[in-house]
Amino acid sequence: MEPRGGGPVSLKDANVKGLIGFGEEIENYTFKNGMDWFVHVNDPYEIFKAQPTYFLSEWLFVLLAVSSLIHAFIVGGRWKYYWLGCIFHGLTTEMVSFWMPDIDNYWHSQTTIIFLGRRLPLHIPLIYPSFMYHAAYMVSHMKLPRWAEPMAAGLLEVLIDIPYDIMAVKFVHWTWHDTDPNIYDRNYWVPWNSYYFHLTFGTAFSFAINFWRRKITGTDEIGKVSSVGKEILCALLGGLCGMPGGVIQFLFLYHPLHDTYGIHTENCVIIIVVVYMLIVWTADRTPRLASRKQKGEKIHWSALIIVVNMVLHYGLYWCMAVFGNPEDEVSIGLHERTGDCDEKTNVYTAIGGVLERRTYLCTSDYDEKYFDFRCLPGGEPVSDGVEWYTICGTPFPNRAEYIAAITLVSTVACFVFYNMLFRSSRTLVYKTEKKQKTK
Repeated sequence: MEPRGGGPVSLKDANVKGLIGFGEEIENYTFKNGMDWFVHVNDPYEIFKAQPTYFLSEWLFVLLAVSSLIHAFIVGGRWKYYWLGCIFHGLTTEMVSFWMPDIDNYWHSQTTIIFLGRRLPLHIPLIYPSFMYHAAYMVSHMKLPRWAEPMAAGLLEVLIDIPYDIMAVKFVHWTWHDTDPNIYDRNYWVPWNSYYFHLTFGTAFSFAINFWRRKITGTDEIGKVSSVGKEILCALLGGLCGMPGGVIQFLFLYHPLHDTYGIHTENCVIIIVVVYMLIVWTADRTPRLASRKQKGEKIHWSALIIVVNMVLHYGLYWCMAVFGNPEDEVSIGLHERTGDCDEKTNVYTAIGGVLERRTYLCTSDYDEKYFDFRCLPGGEPVSDGVEWYTICGTPFPNRAEYIAAITLVSTVACFVFYNMLFRSSRTLVYKTEKKQKTK
């Protein structure tokens, strides 16, 4: 594996941070063998030097995923299988996205452990249970009808995702294709479609896993556990069906409005969020007695795990807004290939439409203000025709605005989570005894 244009850039001359590979440009990144393509382990110290906030975020998600799995075993019932289904859903979504050119439009920065040709960091599949498990568990305390609960879980997943999306993009934990029409409409450099994705895919997964539980085991009650084989099968099918179920929700709203009529994606997101909120609110207007905390009921200590996890999650991104310096973060790795500014590629939508985007990142004409090349020698952009190169984070345009945004989201989350965990039904803890098992 040789850098384009001869040997590697001199670290003494070009790398002020002493980072291995700083300034390297590689036209086609190659791998030593199949195992090197499948999984690669980077020096954690190098990852921390380049992107300290990414290192913290990476391992926080490992902690959140592991602790939520422990929580699932503590509370019992089918929760551990729901957690497993989230992993299946995450792997399905990420791998399909990488292998379908029309939706292959983002690149993760390198992490300590990374899979699939340096495209899939270890923590990315773990984000799904970190978001979806916590959302579903808290929502389940509301005791909503089965037709409304998945939408509530999707809405809560978006609430958990917002600070991560905003701050991780600003600190170049990953980058987006700069001209893809499906992610062109953005807020704080986050595509509005990212929120649409979390809402619809989270909703679809919840619907799917409950559907397969009813079909295969005869009930979708979370406290009743079937055989291990049937439960794993339900989790797998739920994970496989979550993505197509999410795509269906793009078909009836986003694609007609955005692709056909040119409506801004922000409006599409607001429409579907409001519709789902109205459905959930309507369902909650006639609550069951068990959906409200009864006098004398105590909170089980396991709820503390959920609380601590959410405090750590929101706390990290709030601290990044208050204390972090995105201009000090450097991402060395796979990014959108650079090249001819005039070459275009068709993007085929799920409803048969044909849109257009630039084939390559045009380094002389792009508006991605969350990264640039100022940290490179002379601040010069990288060469054309490369896929492995260095990008630099940029300063906050207004730190106070980011702090205000993350503080607002965190405050809303605090009130929502408190009401779900401590003012709704009793803490959901189940005993998985044989007499509770289904067929």
